[in-house]
Amino acid sequence: MRITVIGTGYVGLVSGTCLAEVGNHVLCIDIDQGKIDRLNEGEVPIYEPGLEELVQKNVQAGRLSFSSNIKDGIDYGAVLFIAVGTPPDEDGSADLKHVLAVASDIGKYMNEFRVIVTKSTVPVGTADKVRDAVSNALQEKGASTEYNVVSNPEFLKEGAAVEDFMKPDRIVVGADDDRAIEMMRELYAPFNRNHERIIIMDIRSAEMTKYAANAMLATKISFMNEMANLAELLGADIESIRHGIGSDPRIGYYFIYPGCGYGGSCFPKDVQALRHTAKAVGYDAQILDAVEAVNKRQKSVLVDKIVKRFGDRLEGKKFAVWGLAFKPETDDIREAPSRTIMEALWRHGATIVAYDPVAEKEVVRIYGNRDDLTLVTDPYDALDDADGLIVVTEWKVFRSPDLDSMMSKMKTPVIFDGRNIFQPATIRKAGFEYFGIGR
Repeated sequence: MRITVIGTGYVGLVSGTCLAEVGNHVLCIDIDQGKIDRLNEGEVPIYEPGLEELVQKNVQAGRLSFSSNIKDGIDYGAVLFIAVGTPPDEDGSADLKHVLAVASDIGKYMNEFRVIVTKSTVPVGTADKVRDAVSNALQEKGASTEYNVVSNPEFLKEGAAVEDFMKPDRIVVGADDDRAIEMMRELYAPFNRNHERIIIMDIRSAEMTKYAANAMLATKISFMNEMANLAELLGADIESIRHGIGSDPRIGYYFIYPGCGYGGSCFPKDVQALRHTAKAVGYDAQILDAVEAVNKRQKSVLVDKIVKRFGDRLEGKKFAVWGLAFKPETDDIREAPSRTIMEALWRHGATIVAYDPVAEKEVVRIYGNRDDLTLVTDPYDALDDADGLIVVTEWKVFRSPDLDSMMSKMKTPVIFDGRNIFQPATIRKAGFEYFGIGR
């Protein structure tokens, strides 16, 4: 099948590449010509395990190509995926201007039947707006070309996106036309061989499924962080509690790890957007409000512990930070707890020496060169004369540290473990002060 993916961000690039990997011919469109040139040379602008190799392989095979010409893209694919960004607006709602601009372009240039698929995470009712934008553009040129709009939300985890696309848990398709449904079934047949993964539903339900899924996962995280804070006050250990409740199959072990808050491009944005949608229809979504409030507070828990240990004035203090990305296996620092922590410590006068395996370029892009921030290429280099170590991201490389080397380097052997990756007894036995989450 010939497919066009409009938008080569995280979702668009992974989707287009994986669709090419199973034999389709895919043209990816983006308005950033510099990005297009790099992609055609096999250079991937984001860090995602396994993605760069797949891009290079499919470009060389002639199944995957990139262009900045939107007209060519609309002429090319029988299925047109809209995968452009939907950043949060000032009021927390999803900004649909890029999605609707693409829809208008499709109506402007479309000359034969197309299935138009919203792959971006969009609020309930967006398909109607896409349909209106396409229709208005067709009317302006006096055309009556047939088309169908489909909702096909993505469920990709950063750090495991290629695996998630190639071996999906489910493939949600929101559609109201048999022809469009059949084309989507044909498209996803290579990913659906082991057992039936395609779930057909109405368009509005498909649009809401994505938001409901992310809101549920965010709720589990905030609930567990709430329990962790309470456990700490009561003298209980949240890690023991986690094992105790996770063994219940009705609860399970996924997404019940306490920590210093969630971040990234999905959970914060989607919870805010769903809250805005609820308010727009006059519904008071109290759980969603609480999920966001708890997460905002949780990002400052480690700062509160640091201030309690060292005092409010941190001038002259230097803290090592291990992990800057919002989660392992990504370079994404959007809404990352590390940013809240560093910015708070800077306000208190502290300096930061930080290490992350892949997020350094993103940190420089956001913060530039600062006198109070040093980025190093070895985690142990961050510990030289440090007044404390703050673990923010649970990268595997941090899990079995050389405690003797750490002790010899640090000025003050204090560890603030924002992901509970260390055993408190082991750390304290080695001579460190230890502050975890809910322990």
